[in-house]
Amino acid sequence: MSTVAVPMMSAPPGRRQAVMERIMAAGFALPALLLLLLTILVPLGVLAYLSFTDYELGAVDVNYVGLSNITSALTDPTFRRALTNTLIYVAIVLPGSVILSLLVAVLVHRRKRTRSLYEIIYFLPVTSTFIAMATVWQFVLHPSLGPISAALRWLGIGEIAFLSDPSLALPTLAVIGIWQLIGFNMVLFLAGLSTIPKDLYEAAEIDGCGGEIDRFMTITWPLLGPTTMFVIVTSSITAFKVFDTVAVLTHGGPGGSTEVLLYDIYLEGFQYFRMAYAAVLTFIFLIFILVFSILQTVVMDRKVHY
Repeated sequence: MSTVAVPMMSAPPGRRQAVMERIMAAGFALPALLLLLLTILVPLGVLAYLSFTDYELGAVDVNYVGLSNITSALTDPTFRRALTNTLIYVAIVLPGSVILSLLVAVLVHRRKRTRSLYEIIYFLPVTSTFIAMATVWQFVLHPSLGPISAALRWLGIGEIAFLSDPSLALPTLAVIGIWQLIGFNMVLFLAGLSTIPKDLYEAAEIDGCGGEIDRFMTITWPLLGPTTMFVIVTSSITAFKVFDTVAVLTHGGPGGSTEVLLYDIYLEGFQYFRMAYAAVLTFIFLIFILVFSILQTVVMDRKVHY
């Protein structure tokens, strides 16, 4: 009885190479996936779980309370006040930081010898720690010892308590927020300005568009559309996340006039130890920022020229 040798079937070389490439790609992506899982997805899951409980920091027992925390948050006057203060802060910081940083970037971009010096000067607030700068701002804004009050007295206006007056505290923090953002946004706009071909300006001048404002409106501003959209989205997110200026300079006062969302979350979680309620406020805050950023991107993307 004779036997017939059957050759073993093996995968084609091209298919084996494709499988190996997929395995290598998965291996390279695994560390980033684990980091994403441990730093973002798992904390979001814990946050969502705590939102439906009555957990307090240090408590042993955790009870399920359903939507009561969300209902309490939506009817809490402190939360509504913090949300209103945050929106006012964003309404001041967002246009102020974008417009001023664009103006500074246009002026610095035209410099040749002193451009690096101006870039360093305007970018210093980004590199410095705000805890150190807060001491400087407290001195500058001091109603009796600060140089601003001295200048106001010299002009005959008198002393102004910028951080103690409920009507001035939040706008003052917004001005400091604009000061913090100008340097970073200026660098982004400078990068966008460097990508605009100079030939377009020469062609526009030949066509009769010789004015600086005309060239800016017809060439510079439209071609800075993608950069402007990115700056607006990042600046709005940064403005919504305001915390350090409030925590260091005003502590939410006077009379809650500067209490913003993140500071309210901090108080609920680490001062009053109501971690479940703080988790609800955090979840609402994240959803609010996500929806706001998506709406900004969708609306602005239609007007951007790539």
